[in-house]
Amino acid sequence: MEGAGRDTALEVRDLSRAFGVRKALDGVSLEVPSGAFLSIFGPNGAGKTTLVKVLTTLLNPTSGAASVCGLDVVAEAVALRHRIGLISHNPLLYPDLTAEENLLFFADLYGVQDAEERARELLEAVELDHRRLDLTRTFSRGMLQRLSIARALLHRPDVLFLDEPYSGLDPHAMDILDHLIAQIRGEHTFVMISHDLDKGLQLCSHALILASGRVVLYEERDALDEAAFKETYRATVGMGVA
Repeated sequence: MEGAGRDTALEVRDLSRAFGVRKALDGVSLEVPSGAFLSIFGPNGAGKTTLVKVLTTLLNPTSGAASVCGLDVVAEAVALRHRIGLISHNPLLYPDLTAEENLLFFADLYGVQDAEERARELLEAVELDHRRLDLTRTFSRGMLQRLSIARALLHRPDVLFLDEPYSGLDPHAMDILDHLIAQIRGEHTFVMISHDLDKGLQLCSHALILASGRVVLYEERDALDEAAFKETYRATVGMGVA
């Protein structure tokens, strides 16, 4: 996309996505710098997941444009998929493969050179190395989520998208994810959807509130008046935005 700077990880310009007559996204525009941690907030149906699906090439926009890592999400989708990672509600794992086999399969798709070493490194990071030879259909929801985090990090993506990554995690697994994010914070740009206001604000460098497919607020964390932000968030979630 023209105008995107070298230090811009995401650029979105007047982006809309319609499903029939309903606009899930309605003229969204924003820029996110490289190395940022963007937390996206908003009520159910606000367009949060739709925005992430467009940015990760899973949906095409109806109008407008978006680029990630300087690559257009439509015209350069294939190249872009090698630069991003996605953690979503669907762990995107094969239940009849072991944890290690799943990671090696995806490592092969991404052309990871040090596949076995990288898989073992990540299994250790998410504390699943002791289950590496077990079929993933035997894993709990929290274990699947931890393995999906390892899957998303395999190819060392420039931008990591997280759609409610803490959902389904027990307190220990949440601690593991917190520690992992802290370890790799400087290596990626993060985009996270969160319904947990405190967690999202704790992690973010930039905060976005969406409602009815529109940007209600987009600010750097350091510039936020936290009380005013929380009031805007509560009003948006409680009443919606027309």
